[in-house]
Amino acid sequence: MSGALPPGGLKGLRIGVSVAPSADLDRLGLTEARFRAVLGELARSVVTADGRLAYGGNLSEDGYTAFLAGQAHLHAPGSRPLLACVPFSEHRSLPLPELAGRLERFGRQAEIVCLDADGSPVDATTGRGEAPEPVTDPCARHRALTGMRRHLMRRVDAHLLLGGRRGGFQGALPGLVEEALLALEAGLPVYPAAGYGGVTADIAKALGIDGAPHLPDPSDATPPDPRLLDGLARLRALADAAARRNSGNGLTDEENRRLAGSRDPGEITALAARGLARLRRDR
Repeated sequence: MSGALPPGGLKGLRIGVSVAPSADLDRLGLTEARFRAVLGELARSVVTADGRLAYGGNLSEDGYTAFLAGQAHLHAPGSRPLLACVPFSEHRSLPLPELAGRLERFGRQAEIVCLDADGSPVDATTGRGEAPEPVTDPCARHRALTGMRRHLMRRVDAHLLLGGRRGGFQGALPGLVEEALLALEAGLPVYPAAGYGGVTADIAKALGIDGAPHLPDPSDATPPDPRLLDGLARLRALADAAARRNSGNGLTDEENRRLAGSRDPGEITALAARGLARLRRDR
């Protein structure tokens, strides 16, 4: 299929993007620079088709929020096509002057929404002192991240997954697993682009989608985190329930296989747009 979407192909739609570094990149012969280049192309494909993006993350100068904001704005300079949701645990970790500066800089290119401990929008520069107020309690961090992800699901029409950690996460579940779960619970279509490995490949398998690249376990592999296994089991149950309702992401089995194996950002975006168009037509 052609990877290019026509202008207007995603008009009126906001695509949530769940992305994190994939530990599988080296084993796939890929680099972080290549991964970011693909992410930039993905942003271009969405905004040049008149779509918008949403992402939840931090405000670090070299993080994915900054990268996506810059890439999306580059291809739609007259607008701010990225919605960036910043959880309580992230913006509270910054000194107030630094937070205010980053909100001002990032806000030129993206719509920045800071959230409170439960995931509701808040003015992050009021009601606090100038020193950082880091959230150190694990349960409070889990709550803040889950709240951010719930807020994100209320603002998007679909969710696209790419890469992702299997371990070393700060939330109750690996971030991409929790976002996939919340998207499905909200009735949103999910598009796992698993060609870059990571936990997205595990998510695709849990959803019954073949086509992700096969990678043997490394010789020094550690046992998977029980929370990862629990999240994938919950995804399988949701996928089974969706199959019984004859609901999904609008793609055929073959198209889902191509999505799961693709490393072409244009094809990934076009497949997601095709699925969304079918879902809208059938409503």
